[in-house]
Amino acid sequence: MKRTTPPFVKKRTTRPSIAEAYEHCRDVTARFARTFYFASHFLGAEKRKACYAVYAFCRYVDDLADEHAGEGMKNEDLRRVTREAVEEWRADLQRVYDGEEMTIPELVAWADLLETYNIPQELPEELIEGCVSDLRPKVRYDTFDELYDYCYKVASVVGLMTSRIFGTNDSRASARAIDLGIAMQLTNILRDVAEDARNDRIYLPREELEAAGITEEEILREEFSPRFRAFMVQQVARARSYYESAEEGIAMLEEDSRLTVRLMSRNYGRILEVIEQNGYNVFAGRAVVPMRKKILSIPQLWFEGKRGSRAGRLA
Repeated sequence: MKRTTPPFVKKRTTRPSIAEAYEHCRDVTARFARTFYFASHFLGAEKRKACYAVYAFCRYVDDLADEHAGEGMKNEDLRRVTREAVEEWRADLQRVYDGEEMTIPELVAWADLLETYNIPQELPEELIEGCVSDLRPKVRYDTFDELYDYCYKVASVVGLMTSRIFGTNDSRASARAIDLGIAMQLTNILRDVAEDARNDRIYLPREELEAAGITEEEILREEFSPRFRAFMVQQVARARSYYESAEEGIAMLEEDSRLTVRLMSRNYGRILEVIEQNGYNVFAGRAVVPMRKKILSIPQLWFEGKRGSRAGRLA
């Protein structure tokens, strides 16, 4: 799906100030990541602006993918622009890590972010690899292992980057950040089955669809059936199991970061509840959690976090 161009022109000839770059990142996050932006208000100012820089960088890569995924391209043209896109992304990223001055706001903020937080270059490079896979004119995954690798690159990597901002001294936190990324990306996939099908993208594993007696053509026709409902029950259960695994990692974060991550996890997980309430018919409409419910969840999750912290101190 083609997205609205962010308000700050990417290709600039003059370098924005660091303050302007971060303001751009905040604006992009507010416009395109409402759940994340809402939850971020419970972070301190420095962590909050760093997280905006991470999201805006991810969005920048994703927007470049959209720009290069031109409709109606011949296969050889698509392969050529894909190579050009990858080269552009990696060259920009290398320049940032080499300390060169940048003019793109997302990368100005990213360079400043690296002054405080140690985010290895391999993580944003893996994000780029994941986005490249969406440049294909026809997206399919044969197995869950293949889908898991994609989810890791486009979502878990983001969790690994932001966990360095949230702060933790527990080596086990990384595995839980990976689980949360998998959970959230699987949620995206289940919510967006119909929209993706309209763009000739099927992220549901082919082997599992076949085992459930569901054909690719049924997905493309957006055909809801008892077989598809039973299949979705299993998929929702799997996504929820990753949220449950990720939950213990929240307590491993610095205390001032926990409410933000808990809000992100729980409110995103509620999309699965909406899918259930809709009878698992993701073709009938997009599952959305109203902002009112997100706001009402704050006191409960705040008290839950306080109880967890108190129990940890008494243990």
